[in-house]
Amino acid sequence: MARLFSAGQAAQKPGSPPRPRRWPREVAVLAAFIVAGIVVTWPRATYLAGRMPASGDQALYVWSFWWVAHQIVHLGNPWFTSYLAAPVGIQLGFDTLMPLLGAVMAPVTLIFGATVTYNLLAIVLPGLTCYAMYRVARLWLPGLVGPIAAGAFFGLSGMLAFQDWYHLNIAAGTVFLPVALEAAVRLRRRPRVRQAVVLGLVIGACVLVNQESAVMAALIAGLVLLDWLIREHTWVNAGRVALAAAVAAVVASPQLIAMAAQAGAGGNQAPPVTNYVRFAAELPGLFAPNTRLAHYGLGGLTSIYHQHTPGESLATFGLVLTVTAALGLIVAWKRRSTRLLGLLWLGSAALALGPTLYLSGQQFVPLAERWHGLRVSLLMPYTWLIRVPGLSSLREADRLAIMGLVGAALLAGAAVEWLSHRARPVIIVIAVLGLLEAGWPGKPGQNTVPTALPAVDRPIAADHSGSIVVDVQFGIRGIAPYGKPISPLAMVLATADGHPRAVSYTSWTTPAAINGIRSHAFYRGLVAAQQGRAATAAQLAAARQDLRRMHVGWVLVWQSRFMELGLPQSGHLPRRFRYDPAVFRYLAGTGLRLDHETDGVAVYRP
Repeated sequence: MARLFSAGQAAQKPGSPPRPRRWPREVAVLAAFIVAGIVVTWPRATYLAGRMPASGDQALYVWSFWWVAHQIVHLGNPWFTSYLAAPVGIQLGFDTLMPLLGAVMAPVTLIFGATVTYNLLAIVLPGLTCYAMYRVARLWLPGLVGPIAAGAFFGLSGMLAFQDWYHLNIAAGTVFLPVALEAAVRLRRRPRVRQAVVLGLVIGACVLVNQESAVMAALIAGLVLLDWLIREHTWVNAGRVALAAAVAAVVASPQLIAMAAQAGAGGNQAPPVTNYVRFAAELPGLFAPNTRLAHYGLGGLTSIYHQHTPGESLATFGLVLTVTAALGLIVAWKRRSTRLLGLLWLGSAALALGPTLYLSGQQFVPLAERWHGLRVSLLMPYTWLIRVPGLSSLREADRLAIMGLVGAALLAGAAVEWLSHRARPVIIVIAVLGLLEAGWPGKPGQNTVPTALPAVDRPIAADHSGSIVVDVQFGIRGIAPYGKPISPLAMVLATADGHPRAVSYTSWTTPAAINGIRSHAFYRGLVAAQQGRAATAAQLAAARQDLRRMHVGWVLVWQSRFMELGLPQSGHLPRRFRYDPAVFRYLAGTGLRLDHETDGVAVYRP
């Protein structure tokens, strides 16, 4: 077994028979991984027929793909939009915009629509992630069985399948983790300018897809290169690493500039630091069986897994991967690269536990101290990580387990490779048990919504005046929100009709956007009406004048089946989505009249 971080195989000898072409095999492996990804995330592939999960995050991804393609066509800046929170607009520097992915997929978006781009990516990303891990495993493992196993353990894991269902930006960014590791290993093996540039391009491109993943990719590459520089510390090697960092900074500069501009305007203020504790993994849940087993009637095994904030992630490596990776760590322990992969796996697992320690649902704070009003443990590595300048925004500690998944998958691949020479029947057992734990089929009772409502949107699309569409419930959603939760279909329909939307759903809100919206009498009165407060005659007069000045052409009042934002089916509108009669009195008082009702939407016009 060759070392992951050592020199590659020797070059082909002169006069020897030509090596067989590898691309047919690679295409076959990639295709097999994509098919496997479709299977373990089923029924996600069926959504191409015109459905999508009913949540604000998914609607944001759809809108983002449309917005990037729109700005490419119009040669505009994608990091600011006046098409949300209209007419004020909002900065998108800290948003899950994925500008690089949006640019690559722009032809698909422009031809078939943003919802097709979104669903297509969700379908193929697990397979692409498998293949990226398979490629880096090929640098370490001499056979084919081990790398295929490493790819499957990584891309088909419940941890990543969950992200593919609910956080597409994280799923897309995770593809770059093994790619960055491969680039760093190749730079270490052949410290050439070209390899340094490639590594810089990978890290920089990751920043343009998901900044959180870029931090993890940089940490993984940094672990490889730091070990190399310690062992072979020359100015030439240090220069190559510096070149890679410079290239990454140049490639990522548009995103970094946008983030700096938003931060300068106060648009990166984090919520209370209690979030650092909320989004953290637990023990022994981090190494427990995947909850997918419950779908096969094995719910008793899944009871080991517990998370004090459900719904944010699936923070477990799975039992099969844990055991197989531990075997790989044992059988290849003598190799330095193996120990580094073990450090990556278990070190990331420790970080994922957050600033306190949860054991079976009980919180413990050893060596406690106060940090910004929050009790944290000085014993937990995450407590120190978030104090590093620039890393305090890593609020979801459990996502750092994805970094450890890289090391665990490679170690598991090493174990399978070792077994292939000694106990092949055991590989079949691992494959069967691993398949039972693979993937994630979505939440039970997960709502879906159609990706289009032609009866609602056709008249709006036919209106080429560029008028603003106001959706009720109305709100500016994100970190530090204003107003009420909004229908996920509001932003999806915006990609079809092309009209600016008064509502907004972004990862972060900005003070400028909130203050700008509050400055409009119509929006201010609408928010008050949603809270049950009646407007005075003077307020209604100001709102009517503001309505005309902003050029609001449409008001859509969404009914319950389009307002539940991914909550389980309940048969009635949750209290936070119920419309107070004051809302309808306010719409009438500002001169809006019911034009028609269709597909569960009441359409008002001035």
